[in-house]
Amino acid sequence: MTDDWDMADAAAYGAGVLRGDKVRFRALAENDLPMLDKWWALPEWAVLQQATVKPSPEGSTAEMFRQWSTNTTPGSAGFSIETLGTGTFIGHVTLYGASMPERAATLAIILAPEETGKGYGTDAVRTAIDYGFLQMGLNRIELRTWAFNKRARNAYSNAGFTEEGRLREVVYFNGTHHDAIVMSVLRSEWETLRQPGALTATNSNSPQLVPDLGKAPQ
Repeated sequence: MTDDWDMADAAAYGAGVLRGDKVRFRALAENDLPMLDKWWALPEWAVLQQATVKPSPEGSTAEMFRQWSTNTTPGSAGFSIETLGTGTFIGHVTLYGASMPERAATLAIILAPEETGKGYGTDAVRTAIDYGFLQMGLNRIELRTWAFNKRARNAYSNAGFTEEGRLREVVYFNGTHHDAIVMSVLRSEWETLRQPGALTATNSNSPQLVPDLGKAPQ
């Protein structure tokens, strides 16, 4: 029921829906693009975020991130991530692919390598989950990560995601095929997890990069 929701409630919601405990979301800025391009191209992170290690020319990801951040359709949303304390730009997050009647979106995040291990990633993921359920009306948020990326898997678990299966041998690195882990959180689970004390942050397990960033939102 919304009958008792007044202007003060609305203002508080508006001020907080793009804000977590450590980070806030904002619109993509043109001067974010060189850093996103740099992080995307790093070979040591490409193995965690993409299906292959294949550097691309400088500036080649600009249009991709612009597309993910237009925020012109109800089934997708993309934001730059900055720290609350200093306003430092540290990454990008997107929810994409949602449609009726499923209301299921995929989450993907890229974080500056030097900012991992500080709790920013976990807070950004939780903030994106909140946004997806509170503002986009989603019922399910999912992601995929490579099975060998145990740090990311732990971080997503800390943020409320549950492992629900794996895609066997779908990626090829170092002469070997590897599995992808499918994880998800449902609105009903999120509502339970929002209760005080239900989630405990583990700052050392902040997620780094999600492989599904390679798919453009529909």
